[in-house]
Amino acid sequence: MVPNPIMLPGGSVDRCACKLLQSPQTMTMSNMNPKVDFYFKKAKQWVEEIELLRMIILDCGLNEELKWGVPCYTLEKSNIILIHVFKDYCAVLFFKGALLKDPKGVLIQQTENVQAARQIRFTSAKEIVKLEKTLKAYIREAIEVEKAGLKVPLKKTKEYTIPEEFQTQLSAKGGTALKKAFLGLTPGRQRAYLLYFSAPKLSKTRESRVEKSIPQILKGKGLDD
Repeated sequence: MVPNPIMLPGGSVDRCACKLLQSPQTMTMSNMNPKVDFYFKKAKQWVEEIELLRMIILDCGLNEELKWGVPCYTLEKSNIILIHVFKDYCAVLFFKGALLKDPKGVLIQQTENVQAARQIRFTSAKEIVKLEKTLKAYIREAIEVEKAGLKVPLKKTKEYTIPEEFQTQLSAKGGTALKKAFLGLTPGRQRAYLLYFSAPKLSKTRESRVEKSIPQILKGKGLDD
């Protein structure tokens, strides 16, 4: 029996979602976390697409939470996948995507500095419907990866390139205190700063990030402390 069309926020009809609902294992409304509903209700872009992604992910048995302001799906409190949107596309992000086999070649590494996470990007609801089986297979593999306790091997801090703008501050007159404070941080905090400094394409932006972070480093605090 073909289900009735799903009404999306604003009254539009989600006809692509109807195709997904023909599966006998499709999620029920009870799978949705009411605390996350507002994210989908307030969406103004990629509305149909993120609703479809939500249904597909919940159909795989994960728990729905709101983390970093976006829908995040977990297994026994471990992050597996999240949904996020950008101007040109919406996407799911696998926290340990680097460990997935990716036989379809759809996983994307956002930047060369991203070690563990991988995205699958979408620009239409039709793409999501077409990739439903693949996406579910990847989610189930991600669940098995988590159950097996597998870890993504991360680079050590010394393997990261220190941005020129930060190196300049470390080598400058009076930079000894900054260097000592930076080396006194935990490896995780050091990596976070280096990734943060390296991310912008413009040197001016990198320089600004370094300058604004110096007081925090000198206090012995991490980027998000």
